[in-house]
Amino acid sequence: MFTGIIQSIGKISHIQPQGGDFRLTISTGKLPLVGAALGDSIAVSGVCLTAIELGDGQFSADVSRETLSRTTLGTLKPGSRVNLELALTPTTRLGGHIVSGHVDGVGEVVQRSADARSVRFVIEAPANLAKYVAEKGSICVDGVSLTVNGVDGKRFDLNIVPHTLAETTMEEFQPGRKVNLEVDLLARYLERLLLGEKAAVYSGGITEELLANSGFLK
Repeated sequence: MFTGIIQSIGKISHIQPQGGDFRLTISTGKLPLVGAALGDSIAVSGVCLTAIELGDGQFSADVSRETLSRTTLGTLKPGSRVNLELALTPTTRLGGHIVSGHVDGVGEVVQRSADARSVRFVIEAPANLAKYVAEKGSICVDGVSLTVNGVDGKRFDLNIVPHTLAETTMEEFQPGRKVNLEVDLLARYLERLLLGEKAAVYSGGITEELLANSGFLK
């Protein structure tokens, strides 16, 4: 689990194809790797990856086909900058919100404009995620915990203060940029909870077991 408070901007130093997926090696910048161990989780632009190699100021992680299909990691190149955060500990200040690092979908920056010293972004979410985005609710964009200012259909807007721009990759965001989105964890569980007993209904089609359980076979 993570907080969405970015600890460092890292840089992709090497991408090694691995028969359909690949291995990333990431230079960690100021991320404190002291105490980190093999197998630890590290969020890379909002994607939870497992460290399989640790070196001096860098780590490597395998990226599966599933992750490539659901995130922007497949678009990275050597030199690309990424937001980094170590997994939270029992003593971590929860300055953002609870983030799992399991990306729900890819959104797109559609507008950027100045707002005094801040920058306002408008981002369009995939249609299936729009229902989870609420005004003044939380959302994670490329690993950054943010508050939604307003919502209009699939689009939502964010006000980003100078500190966040300086400490994350959001300074690079321009219209057309694809971003990883993770909606609020509580919203996902609430939706499932509201299904009640319907949540246990199998959706894989009609089977003999389903017919028997429904009383059609004796």
